[in-house]
Amino acid sequence: MDEDQLLTERFEENRPHLRAVAYRMLGSLTEADDAVQETWLRFTRSGTDGVDNVGGWLTTIVARVCLTMLRSRTTRREDPLDVRVPDPVVSAGGIDPEQEALLADSVGLALLVVLQTLAPAERLAFVLHDMFAVPFEDIAPIVDRSPAAARQLASRARRRVRGAAPAPDADLARQREVVDAFLAASREGDFEALVAVLDPDVVLRADFGDQSISTVIRGARAVAEQALTFNSYARFARPALINGAVGVVTAPEGRAFSVMGFTITDGKVTELNILADPERLRRLDLSIPPD
Repeated sequence: MDEDQLLTERFEENRPHLRAVAYRMLGSLTEADDAVQETWLRFTRSGTDGVDNVGGWLTTIVARVCLTMLRSRTTRREDPLDVRVPDPVVSAGGIDPEQEALLADSVGLALLVVLQTLAPAERLAFVLHDMFAVPFEDIAPIVDRSPAAARQLASRARRRVRGAAPAPDADLARQREVVDAFLAASREGDFEALVAVLDPDVVLRADFGDQSISTVIRGARAVAEQALTFNSYARFARPALINGAVGVVTAPEGRAFSVMGFTITDGKVTELNILADPERLRRLDLSIPPD
C-alpha cells in the first residue's frame, strides 16, 4: 500500500468521529462536513511523520478548523443566537452507523442550543473534554492557553450547560406518549390539553431563517397559543427521531415545512425547537415518511 492509500485509509477510519466532533462544535451538518473536508486537506499536507496517535492528531486538526470557523461566525453574526435552531439529525426509522456516531452521548437540540451561547474557546474545551475525553494537556495548545486555563474554560461551560439545558427523559415510549398528546391537542384545537402537556416554563424556539419572523416564546400558555395558530399543519406531522429523541417532521404534500425537536422532562415538554428555514431544510436528509 502506497503512502496516499495509507493516508486515505487512516482518515476514513476516523471520519465518523471527526464529523461527530465538528457537529458538536458547530451545530451545523453542512459546516461540519466542510470542517472535515478542510481537515482532510490539512492532513494530506502534513502527513503522519512523527505522529504516534493519528486519531488524536486528526481530532486536533478538526478542532482547530472548527475553532476558526466559530470565531469567524461570532465576528460576522448579527442575529440573536437564541433564535437559531441547530441542524437536527433526523431519522424516520432506524439510525444508521454515521448517525449513531453523531448522536453518541445524547447530543440533543437543547444542548446544542446552549453550546451556541458559549465563547468559541469554551465550547471547544467542553466538547473535547466532556464529550470526547480529550485531556486538557492536549486541549491547551489548541486554544493557546495553559492546561489549567483550559480546565477553567470547560468548567465555566459546564456550569452554563447544567443551568440551561434540561435533562430529557430517557424513555422513548414515554416521550412518544407526550408528543402524541401534544399533537392530538393541536389538531383538536384544545388549548387546555396543550397547556397540560407543557412545563410552566417551557421555551419554544422557532427558526424560520428570517430573523424578522423567527421567535422565542416562553411559558405554557403563550406556547399553547402559538401552537394553535399552526394547528392546520398538525395533521401533516409524522413521528421521527430528532437527535435521538422523539419529535416530528411536518411535511404537507411531502415537502418539509418544519422539523420539531421536543425536550421532555418528567413527562412535560420543557423545550420545543422548530427548524422551519426552507433553505436549511432542503439541505437536510429528512427521509420524510409518506402521508
